[in-house]
Amino acid sequence: MPITVGQDTSKTRKTLSVGSSSIAYYSIPAAEAAGLGEFSKLPAALKVVLENMLRFEDGKTVSVDDIKAFSDWGKSGGKNPVEIAYRPARVLMQDFTGVPAVVDLAAMRDGIKGLGGDVQKINPLNPVDLVIDHSVMIDEFGNPRAFQMNVDREYERNMERYQFLKWGQGAFENFRVVPPGTGICHQVNLEYLAKAVWTDKDQNGELVAYPDTLVGTDSHTTMVNGLAVLGWGVGGIEAEAAMLGQPISMLIPEVVGFKLTGKMVEGTTGTDLVLKVVEMLREKGVVGKFVEFYGEGLDSLPLADRATIANMAPEYGATCGFFPIDDETLRYLRNTGRDDDTVALVEAYAKENGFWRSADYDPIYTDTLSLDMGTIVPAISGPKRPQDYIALDKASTEFAKFIKGLRDGKDATPAAEGRWEAEGGAPEPRDIPGDEGNHKKGWYKDKDAAHQLHDGSIVIASITSCTNTSNPYVMIGAGLVARKARELGLNRKPWVKTSLAPGSQVVSHYLEAAGLQEDLDAVGFNLVGYGCTTCIGNSGPLAEPISKAINDYDLVATSVLSGNRNFEGRISPDVRANYLASPPLVVAYALVGDMNVDIANDPIGQDKNGNDVYLKDIWPSQAEIAELVEKTVTKEAFQSKYADVFKGDEKWQEVDTTDSETYDWPAASTYVQNPPYFQGMSKTPGTISNIEGAKVLAILGDMVTTDHISPAGSFKDTTPAGKYLTDHQVPVREFNSYGSRRGNHEVMMRGTFANIRIKNEMLDGVEGGYTKGPDGEQTSIYDAAMAYQEAGTPLVIFGGEQYGAGSSRDWAAKGTALLGVKAVIAENFERIHRSNLVGMGVIPFEFTGGDTRKTLGLKGDETVAISGLDTIKPLQEVPCTITYGDGSSKEIMIKCRIDTAIEIEYIEHGGVLHYVLRDLAKAS
Repeated sequence: MPITVGQDTSKTRKTLSVGSSSIAYYSIPAAEAAGLGEFSKLPAALKVVLENMLRFEDGKTVSVDDIKAFSDWGKSGGKNPVEIAYRPARVLMQDFTGVPAVVDLAAMRDGIKGLGGDVQKINPLNPVDLVIDHSVMIDEFGNPRAFQMNVDREYERNMERYQFLKWGQGAFENFRVVPPGTGICHQVNLEYLAKAVWTDKDQNGELVAYPDTLVGTDSHTTMVNGLAVLGWGVGGIEAEAAMLGQPISMLIPEVVGFKLTGKMVEGTTGTDLVLKVVEMLREKGVVGKFVEFYGEGLDSLPLADRATIANMAPEYGATCGFFPIDDETLRYLRNTGRDDDTVALVEAYAKENGFWRSADYDPIYTDTLSLDMGTIVPAISGPKRPQDYIALDKASTEFAKFIKGLRDGKDATPAAEGRWEAEGGAPEPRDIPGDEGNHKKGWYKDKDAAHQLHDGSIVIASITSCTNTSNPYVMIGAGLVARKARELGLNRKPWVKTSLAPGSQVVSHYLEAAGLQEDLDAVGFNLVGYGCTTCIGNSGPLAEPISKAINDYDLVATSVLSGNRNFEGRISPDVRANYLASPPLVVAYALVGDMNVDIANDPIGQDKNGNDVYLKDIWPSQAEIAELVEKTVTKEAFQSKYADVFKGDEKWQEVDTTDSETYDWPAASTYVQNPPYFQGMSKTPGTISNIEGAKVLAILGDMVTTDHISPAGSFKDTTPAGKYLTDHQVPVREFNSYGSRRGNHEVMMRGTFANIRIKNEMLDGVEGGYTKGPDGEQTSIYDAAMAYQEAGTPLVIFGGEQYGAGSSRDWAAKGTALLGVKAVIAENFERIHRSNLVGMGVIPFEFTGGDTRKTLGLKGDETVAISGLDTIKPLQEVPCTITYGDGSSKEIMIKCRIDTAIEIEYIEHGGVLHYVLRDLAKAS
C-alpha cells in the first residue's frame, strides 16, 4: 500500500543516486538551505524524527513551525518540548500483546458496523508484523525430546488463539504473522525485518527512501535501535491507533549522549557492559528521554553488543537507546543476508542526509555521561530489579545481605507462617560447619525432597530472552563454557532446571556448526523452544518435590537467567530471588547450583580426578570466541533460516480458521472474547467530568511495575481468574498463563493487580491481589471493584515512584479501566504506562509540593474528589480533596498528566480507540 506523504515541496524533496538508480528523499541539509533552521548538530536519533516532520509536513498535522522547533531545540541546549505528530513506518507485535490488539481491531469492526460505517475502514494502513514468540512454555527440559514436546503442548494450549490470529492474517490488509517456533520478535526484526532505510511508493507512485522506524507492542522493541532503526515500545492501544493512521502525539524529547571509550577487556561480555549501563542510566534518570551512544568506543563494539544495550532501554527507563549508522551497521546488514542494493542505499542515504557517524561525530545533547569500557568487570543484577548491579566477586556476599534482610524482617509467605504456627514455630536453621553462622543459614531437609535445598539454591538456570540470545559472542561463549566443563567432568546440579531458548533458529545453526550444542546438551542446556520463555514467566513447573520443599519451608530459591527482567513474581511463583547474567555465567551457575558460592574466587566443583575447578578454568578467551563466531555465523545461515519465515511448520499450516470480514466470536472460548469497549457506543464523544466520592482501591509503593499490575505468568485455581476458568470447566492443567489469556477480558480483569508479590499498603504485610471491600473486610481486588461498580462508586489508585515501570502491556491499563478506576495518583509514571492509561480513558495524576501517599498518611478508608477536570488543559495542576476516615479533610494540588491537547480529546472520547473509531465511522 502506498505511503502518504505531505506536500511535495521542492525545498526539501531531493533525488539520491545509488549505483545506477535514483530515488526521492527528504533532505535535512536542504531544509537548512531553505532557511528552516540549523540542524547539522542534532543527534542522529532526533534527525530521524525531523525527517518524519519534513516528509509529512502538510500545514495541519505537521507545520513548518514544528520543523523549526528542532532548530530551537539545538539553540536551547537540547530542550524544547514542543508537541509534534510522529508517524512510524511500521508496527511490530508479539502474540501476548498482539492477540488483544487484533481482538480490539475485530471488536472495532463490530463497532463501526454498529455506527453505520464501513467495516473495511478498520484495516492497518502501515505494515504490521506479528511474531508468535511468547507462548512456548518449558514443561519438558534437559533431554533431546524437550523441544518437540514443548511445541506439541504449545499448540494444544493455544489452538484457539492461533486460529484467531490466522483469521486476522486473512481478514486484515498489511498484516503478517510469523508462526510459532521461528524466534523472538525483536531478533527476527533485527536479523530480517529491519532495513535501516526503508523504501516505498508515495501516493503519486514515486519511490521514496526514508529512515526505517517503528513502534512495537513490546517494550524491548528498542533492541533494533542498535541497527540505527528508531523504534520503541508502546501499548497495544497506541499501536492500534498508529496502524490505523493516527499519528503518535509526543513532545520533542531530550536526548542524553552516552559516550563510550576504551575497549572491553578479557573475561568480560556485552552483558556485563549493559548491566553497568543500566545502573548508570537509572541513576542518571532518563525516563521519557532518548539516549544516544557515541564515542570512539563504538569502533570496537560489535552490533550484537549494541543491540544488547539498545534492548534494555526499558530497564534504564529511556524511550530508546540509539546507535547511529556507521561501518559496523553496514557489516551487520551484509552478514545477516540483506542484499547489496539495500546496504548501498543505507550508506548513501546516511552520508547524504547527515545520519552517518564519522570520526568527528559530536552533536548537541541535552546532557552527557561517559564510560570507559576497559573498566567493565563480570557482573550480575538482582535479586529484584535490572538496575541492581552487582560485581561478580561480590555476588555471594550481597546475596547474604539480602537473605539477612528478609529473615530479620520476617518476610515469610502467609502460607509458610501458617504452617509454622501449626507446627509450633519456624524450624531452626542449622549452621554449616566453618561458616560461622553467617550467610548459609536456612538449610532445611524435607523428607519428600530429592535434594537438600536451602536459601540460595539455584532451581532455574535459563539461557533465554531476546537480550542475549541475539548475541553470538555470548552464546558461543556459553557453549565453550559447557564444552570445557564437560571435558573436566562437571555437570549441572540435579536440582537446577536448565533450558536453552534461543531468539532465532540461526542460533541453533551456529551452535550446531561449532559442535557446541552437543556440549550444552551434556550439561542440561537442551533446546526447549524458540521464543520468550523464562524471562516472561513461561519457566514451567519445577519438579514437585523441589516446589514442595521451597513452599513448605519458605525457602528463598533463586534463578539465574540471561534475560532483561527479574521483577518479583515474574520468573516463577516458587522463586523469590532472580539474577540477570550473561549466558556463559548462566551455565557456570548451573554447575554450582548455589548463590552462596563465590564463583569468582571459590572452586565451582571438582574434576574427574577430584581437583578443584575454578571459573577461570572453564572461561573461554575472546580470541576463542571470535574465531568460532567468524567461522560459523554466516550470511548463508541467515538467508536459509529466513527463506520461508512466514510459512511455518506443518502444525501451523494445518491450523484451520474462518474466512470472514468480521469475527464470529465463539461463545464458549476462554481465550478470545468480544471486549465491552465499543458495545453500545454513541456517535458523539462525552465530556471530562470531575471525580466525586471516589474510594481507594489500592495504595501501592515505589517501582510498581506492569508485572505487578497485570502479571503474565501462571495462576492458581484459588484466584478470581482461576475460579472463572474452573467455572467454565477448564482444568487446572489447561490454565496456561495470564499472558496467553489476554484475548479474554474476563480473565484479565480478574488478574489485574493480582501479582503474588504485590503489596497493597491498605493491608498490613499481606502479599497478593487483595484490598478492603465496601464493608471494610479483606477481599480480592476484583471482587471489591465489582462491588463498588455495582454501587456506582468511582475508584482511585495511589502509587509511589516509577509507577508502571516495565513491560508495555496495555492490559495494565485496560484492566485498571475495566475495574472502574477513574484516576491513578502517583509520584511519577513510566512513559508507556502513562500513555496507556490515557489511551484507556484513565487519568494519571502526579503529586506536587512534596506530597506523597506517606506524608498524607493514607490508609485506604479515604474519599477522594478531584475538580477542575471539566476545563482541563495539558499538564495543568488541579485541586484534590482527600476526606479521611475520621471526617477531617485536606486539599492538595496534583498535576494532571494528560500531556498534550490530543490526549484531552482521547479522554473525552473514553479512550484513543474510541476517538479513532468515531473518526473512521464519520469518514465512511
